[in-house]
Amino acid sequence: MSALSSWIKPPFLQPGDTIIGISPSGAIKDIAAVENAIEIMRSQGYNVELNEHWNAQYGYLAGNDEQRREALLQALTNPNYKAIIAVRGGYGAARLLEEKDWETIFRNYPKWLIGFSDITSLLWKLARVKVSTIHGPVLTTLAKEPDWSLQRFFSYLQGEPLSPLQGQGWGNGQAEGWLLPANLTVATHILGTPLQPLLNDVILALEDVGEASYSIDRMLTQWRLMGAFCGVRGIILGRFSGSHESRNSWTTEEVLRDRLGDLNIPIVSELPFGHDGVNAMLPVGMMVKLDGDQGSLTFLND
Repeated sequence: MSALSSWIKPPFLQPGDTIIGISPSGAIKDIAAVENAIEIMRSQGYNVELNEHWNAQYGYLAGNDEQRREALLQALTNPNYKAIIAVRGGYGAARLLEEKDWETIFRNYPKWLIGFSDITSLLWKLARVKVSTIHGPVLTTLAKEPDWSLQRFFSYLQGEPLSPLQGQGWGNGQAEGWLLPANLTVATHILGTPLQPLLNDVILALEDVGEASYSIDRMLTQWRLMGAFCGVRGIILGRFSGSHESRNSWTTEEVLRDRLGDLNIPIVSELPFGHDGVNAMLPVGMMVKLDGDQGSLTFLND
């Protein structure tokens, strides 16, 4: 496997380009955080617009399905918008993909789509048709990123190469593959559906928030029972924050080692991405090299 020839890489950005914010998932809770993020993006030379329904509310969703679906479609098809960033995660993005021929739409209108957590549903559907995206901060979290993470994020949007990330290696040598990040809970719920990309030859990057140790165990056991790890070449583990453990429980790290440690593939933990801390952007679909002995993730920039 070499280069990114089988993937569609959207055009990189230039100062003066317009980025559109949409709310494909949960209702907005922190408008001030959105405003702060917009100021940061404007300070980098970008114009920022918000879809007309960005602050709608329909139960726990940011508007009804049709409003949110139409926002996604408009963001993709309007030539004035050069990239799309989710306002927040939460829940609801997968509901948008029940209708329309999204695979054709995504391939015909390739743009950088940026987000994480519930946005995994959109990132994975795009990965299914091999359109590159960005697993990274949403508008409600962008202002919390440290300077190095913000600089890395904006530099990549303009096509600059990425330096390696360092974590804790679990051994088993090196592997190369296509980078496929995800929130574990969201990814588990779309396994076996039309949203799931092929998992062969990927370096899987997983994170989660607020899940008990037994819940993480249950999800990883489902992956094992489905044979979902069979084609995976390596696994990156980000932050599993806010986990609540009952008395006599295993820790999250113990569960991860128990359920993943016997796969005989390179694994690197403690990479700086996920909820409740630094969320270093990860380009979906980029070829990477994972070193399970040295604990490093290297981006094979083309």
